[in-house]
Formats: sequence, structure tokens, C-alpha cells
Amino acid sequence: MTAAEGSRYRITFAKTEAMRFTGHLDLHRAWERTFRRAGLPLAYTQGFSPHPRLQLAAALPLGVLGEAELLDAWMEQTLPPADVLERIRRAAPPGIGILDVQVVEPREPNLQLRVQAATFDATPGDEIAHSDLEARVARLVAEASIERQRRGKRYDLRPLIQEIGVEAGSPPHLRMTLVAREGATGRPEEVLTELGLDPTAARITRCRLLLAPPPS
Repeated sequence: MTAAEGSRYRITFAKTEAMRFTGHLDLHRAWERTFRRAGLPLAYTQGFSPHPRLQLAAALPLGVLGEAELLDAWMEQTLPPADVLERIRRAAPPGIGILDVQVVEPREPNLQLRVQAATFDATPGDEIAHSDLEARVARLVAEASIERQRRGKRYDLRPLIQEIGVEAGSPPHLRMTLVAREGATGRPEEVLTELGLDPTAARITRCRLLLAPPPS
């Protein structure tokens, strides 16, 4: 391991209600401040404008909560994961819950490139019966293609929906697994729109990121 590589840690954390409307860049800055408050020596990139080596696995849409988000952080020295966990738990702001810290092989591929899919839980804000929601999901799944437009470009939403189903509850809620690869990302709010539901009224949580296995 060279000094430039540093020691790499993978942090699993929850983004909770206090940070629900915190955007991706602000969340990244919150992590920088957390490491500074914790007194942990982040490694920096090389070049004209060095910046801390922190990498969030995937951006969360604004307003979406996260139960098991992933962050890779490189540090200039090696510390026991339990020590890192304790220090960032004390330093983290309200809205970031630290779940786990693990050491990662420094040469492991870019975390963002390993994300393949994401599982979401969505509770509609609209009043809707379980049977009605199931019927809407069945019609959606039966579609051969679902043409949508994002940033002026047309795309097919249907192949980005790997799984979707209705979970019992009051109110009932949706569980969906969407493709989350670079250049091919399914967004839960677009699925809700296709179901005839108001995405701005729904409570959406990303429950899990699914990663491709690291190379052996």
C-alpha cells in the first residue's frame, strides 16, 4: 500500500428524516465535516486542486431516505474499524446514522461502478386500497415498454424495473428493485407516476444497494 492509496474504509449509514431534503453535494460536504470533527486524517487526491477522497456509492433523489447507504473513505493512516466507527458516530450530524465500518482492499474497483440495482420501499400519499394498487402494478408489469422522457431524452422505463410488488399495511406500500447502473437508472418517482400516484406525496426509502461482486 502506498501513501497515495491510503487505507480504505467502507461505511454503511442511514440517511434519516433530518436530512431528507439534503442534496447529494451537501451530503458529501456533511461527510467531510464529520471526518474533520472526528479528527480522522482523510487522504486527498493529487493534482492542482486536491480534495478529500470520499466516494458515495450512488446519489439519492432529493426527498428519498436511505436505510443502508455506502460511502468509501480513504485515510492517511490505518486504524481499527471499531475505532473509526466510534469516532464518526460521535461526530456525525443529526440525520446520519452510522451502522457499520469495514476495511476495504485499496485496489478494489470504484464503488460507483459496482452498483447494479437498488431496492426501494414507497408508501403512497394517496389513499388507495391494496387491491387497487395490486391491479395497477399488474398492468405496469404487463407492459412491454414504458416510454418516458428525462432531460429531453426518451428512454424505456420497463427494463429498468427488475421487481415490483405490493406489501400489506395500512396504507399498503410498494417494494421495488430498480436498475441503478451508470447510464441506466430507474427512479422510484417515475414508477409512481406511471402507477397514477403522486410521487411528491409518497414516502420513499432506498433500502439496499445491490453491488456486483468484486473481482477475485
